[in-house]
Amino acid sequence: MDRFEVKFAPDDVAKDGTFEGYGAIFGNVDSYGDVILKGAFKSSLRDWKNAKSLPPMLVQHGGYMMSDMDALPIGKWLEMSEDDTGLRVKGQLINLDTERGKTIYGAMREGVLDGMSIGYRAKEFTYGTKPDEPRRTLKAVDLVELSVVTFPANGRARVDAVKAADLTERDLERILTQDAGLSRSVARRLMADGFEAVKAMRDAGDGLGELAQFMRQKINATE
Repeated sequence: MDRFEVKFAPDDVAKDGTFEGYGAIFGNVDSYGDVILKGAFKSSLRDWKNAKSLPPMLVQHGGYMMSDMDALPIGKWLEMSEDDTGLRVKGQLINLDTERGKTIYGAMREGVLDGMSIGYRAKEFTYGTKPDEPRRTLKAVDLVELSVVTFPANGRARVDAVKAADLTERDLERILTQDAGLSRSVARRLMADGFEAVKAMRDAGDGLGELAQFMRQKINATE
């Protein structure tokens, strides 16, 4: 029988309980010494899609069988896919009107329950043979569940997006710089003046090149 493994991979959450982020990051050695390669989830995600379902959303991987309540799902995953960074996910908490739901929601909103983690079975991997190599390089995994956790093993796998109604200036700047790849100066000018900033950059020739490149990338991605 294949061994079931968990790998801890942050968070802001919107008022309706929706949140987004990464359950795993590619190419990053985690605290167990493992690294996950791009494509590792491809087969498993296809199987889940064929089953018209997605892995369950638990808290702390079901509480390690601490109680029946701990094993109940705390929400549902709405989207799950690979991109160049890792396993990108969008989910929504449920039962926000219950004490358990309020506790989990509050902890996530305050950033103290701020990690995500995959539960999986390793299907294809290689062991490192040198001291500076990862313990294992995971090429294919069977994704069993994805949990919201306190202590992620992969510190870069974090919830990093909220619904627009809850975006702060810091959230927006992070999205424009980290996700969109814009410089901080361009991001701040866009945040401050919107389209007027775009026209000003066009007239001054300042930063328009990187903005245009970003827009072309987004257009090409939708074709």
